[in-house]
Amino acid sequence: MTEGGIPLAGVIGSPVEHSKSPVLHGHWLKTYGIRGFYIPMNVAQADLVEVIRSLPKAGFVGVNVTIPHKESALKLADLVTDRAALIGAANTLIFRRDGKIHADNTDGYGFIANLRQNAPLWDPKAGPAAVFGAGGAARAVIASLIEVGVPEIRLSNRSKPRAEALRHDFGTRIVVHDWVQAGAMLEDCLTVVNTSSLGMVGKPELRVPLDALSPRALATDIVYTPLRTGFLLEAEARGCTVVDGLGMLLHQAVPGFERWFGRRPEVDEETREAVLAS
Repeated sequence: MTEGGIPLAGVIGSPVEHSKSPVLHGHWLKTYGIRGFYIPMNVAQADLVEVIRSLPKAGFVGVNVTIPHKESALKLADLVTDRAALIGAANTLIFRRDGKIHADNTDGYGFIANLRQNAPLWDPKAGPAAVFGAGGAARAVIASLIEVGVPEIRLSNRSKPRAEALRHDFGTRIVVHDWVQAGAMLEDCLTVVNTSSLGMVGKPELRVPLDALSPRALATDIVYTPLRTGFLLEAEARGCTVVDGLGMLLHQAVPGFERWFGRRPEVDEETREAVLAS
């Protein structure tokens, strides 16, 4: 980018029309009076390398990367953060002035920041966590739970080999449970997380029995459409503290915006309302 140019950023995915990121970043650009643009880009897998390599020449300072390009974006990078390497995927690329591409994964950061903001009394070290799902989101969540000191993570997934693969990658703090026994693993858990797409609009409900769920537990869902999933509604009815998934989306965007546009944005009620209204 030439000196004095207007910084450009965006989100790359396929499809990308559903992304809330343009509304979110646009809100922050307007709120802080920053001259910049954030653009959604629908890019096919076959074109990904060519597109990313060309963006810095067009004035882009970085991009977010969403499904299905997160793993490919990591391989394109010249520099990779430890957390992105551990998760095996990148959701944030920074185009440096020396021409190198810096890859990060802020999903885990967003997950923890959401819990810290909306459940300030949550103590991750107080007891085991239970995680449903073993996809890319689960990797980010598990890495972040380990980082903040959760003593044990009980993991269950409809496809058990995928859960076993995460135990192999993350170590003995992960204990894998059969999907048919997923409800039983909730006993004594103080953090319960749905990282799967179950409960999302257009998807089947998460039908794990919650009888063993303690009212002392924090329950959270990375799904934010709907904002209150069936899982969260039932957990709330059982007395749990519940945190919806929208805050994770908002907080994961903070590090990228700061790097690209030079201002650390606030995740406040106005930000949340702007995204919900879109």
